[in-house]
Amino acid sequence: MPMVDISLFSLTIGVFVGLSAGYLGSLMVLKRMALVGDALSHVALPGLALGILFNFSPFIGAFAFLFGCALIVWHVERITKLSVETIIGAMFTLALAIGILIIPEPDLLEALFGDITKVTFLDTIIAVVVAVLAILSTRLIYKKMILGMISEELAISSGINVARMNLVYLLLVSLVVAIGIKIAGSLLVGFLVIVPAATAKNTSSSLFRYATLSSAFGAVSSSAGVLLSSYLILPSGPLVVLSGIAIFVASVVVRWASTRLRH
Repeated sequence: MPMVDISLFSLTIGVFVGLSAGYLGSLMVLKRMALVGDALSHVALPGLALGILFNFSPFIGAFAFLFGCALIVWHVERITKLSVETIIGAMFTLALAIGILIIPEPDLLEALFGDITKVTFLDTIIAVVVAVLAILSTRLIYKKMILGMISEELAISSGINVARMNLVYLLLVSLVVAIGIKIAGSLLVGFLVIVPAATAKNTSSSLFRYATLSSAFGAVSSSAGVLLSSYLILPSGPLVVLSGIAIFVASVVVRWASTRLRH
């Protein structure tokens, strides 16, 4: 099968989305909130649908819905003390139902599974800027988030506003998910904040190594999926997932083999 010429824009977005999603996902896996990233990605679907219906950038709609969801989840959690997973679980099913009902059928597959072939120079600039800002912002709160996971009381006594920090983190995840939709679609982009971090957790002995490998595995999974998409002429989203799962399985095998050798 002949290879389709892949633009530098597509590959650049793939690398930067993978880096940022992997890095933010490392905190999500540590917080045992892996399913939150997946569920949050589905909330973007009504925003994508409205952008298509009213002829404005679908990703502006995705940003708006994801940000709105993050604010609602944060506020409801504080009022009700329900877990974030419970609240997002309820919201994502509602958003998915609404999105599927209102999105035009010809555009449904692209919204769900992504289409990296349609990226522009502006898309690339936005994705790179958002990814870099998300990584730098997360780095500033990384250790505080870890302390809050260990003991919320200790974090508060150290002068850390845990609730506000959690809100900032949710908003950053929303940003990364929104730019990742172009790569993997709203149905699969949650993969990028879960599996690379899970893979890194299998192969890391320190927090620094874990965060670094999470980013690296995210970038490799994403760029490999984009390259395979150009060669196989298939949607990029499923191929990003398959690439990442292959790396995850390899990490499990390596960990199992090393454990056997030690014993």
